[in-house]
Amino acid sequence: MRRFSIEKIFFAVAFLLFCLLKVPVILCEENGAFSTVTGPCRLQFPIDHGPHPGYRTEWWYYTGNVQSETKDNYGFQLTFFRTQIVPPEAEKNWPEPSSAWRTKQLYLAHAALSDLTSKRHLYSEKVAREFPGIAGAFQNNNNTNVKIENWLLELTPAMHRLIAATDDFSFNLTLIPLKPPVLHGKNGYSRKGKFPESASCYYSFTRLETLGEINLNGKTFSVTGLSWMDHEFSSAPLESDLAGWDWFSLQLSDGTELMVYLLRRKDGALSGVSSGTFVDISGKVIHLPFNSFKVDELETWKSVRSGACYPSRWRLRVFSLSLDLTIVPNLADQEMRTSESTGVTYWEGSISFHGNSKGKPVKGQGYVELTGYEKPFDAPL
Repeated sequence: MRRFSIEKIFFAVAFLLFCLLKVPVILCEENGAFSTVTGPCRLQFPIDHGPHPGYRTEWWYYTGNVQSETKDNYGFQLTFFRTQIVPPEAEKNWPEPSSAWRTKQLYLAHAALSDLTSKRHLYSEKVAREFPGIAGAFQNNNNTNVKIENWLLELTPAMHRLIAATDDFSFNLTLIPLKPPVLHGKNGYSRKGKFPESASCYYSFTRLETLGEINLNGKTFSVTGLSWMDHEFSSAPLESDLAGWDWFSLQLSDGTELMVYLLRRKDGALSGVSSGTFVDISGKVIHLPFNSFKVDELETWKSVRSGACYPSRWRLRVFSLSLDLTIVPNLADQEMRTSESTGVTYWEGSISFHGNSKGKPVKGQGYVELTGYEKPFDAPL
């Protein structure tokens, strides 16, 4: 269905927003009166599960791998984005009386399902201005809710609930944390560039037991598996020498988890602020600086639709942990082409891996995100 023309005005804004994904990008060159991340985030839960108005960009990001009772395998993604399009100071100059349609927030969402048995990738997208009952993020006591129309995230101290319904598929999933929130970087302060303000506040739930239902081809079936959640907020621009990023979230069979992001420069080198996080079986967090790991590209896959050529097989080594993994996509084509909202093309997909950890065999599943391969992401002007 076509969007109303007034929402088309916001699509250019949405395009700039979506350049953030895992690396924060703002919608104009100057932060103005927006809040910035320059030091300790001092995250406290459950309050920081909710929205952070005053920061330009924010996202709640879920991926997971599940299996049906008939042993069919699926990957899924559900991501909600919030962008503040009016600085707090500018809002003071808005005319009176106020209108319920007047808003400083824009919300976007992407949902995807990788049917790994039938080898197909389905996805959908939404964009809406904040409006009561239609789109927004709010907290009630200890609960957080984020929604766009009939897509919903409900986050309570005990569980996360995800609901998305599209023309091709739907899912209703309950996610139960098996470990507490993990703070990335320095107590949640995650550097994404050379400057102190080129950063985000970033935490994850790295192991979420998942159960629920998926509807596909008119049939509904029960699924179980594991999921991952990221939540970040920032106002910083993507620095102009960066072309894109590769992001890995891995859940190992020994009960540990690994997150790594690589910031790719336009000259082909990797930024030295690329980093990662290892979570041991007890939930202890180990920060991984850039020199403690290495990711080698082993194969590529070229999209016939966008022409982008993506890495499609990797060797990931964490030297300090004696960890050596070979990572492969569970489906080659998991490309997202978001022409109805942002115009951004990226690869977001379910993966499997095997290897060794301290000399012992290990395997697992996870997700990989690859951006900037169709064209570089430039800092907006």
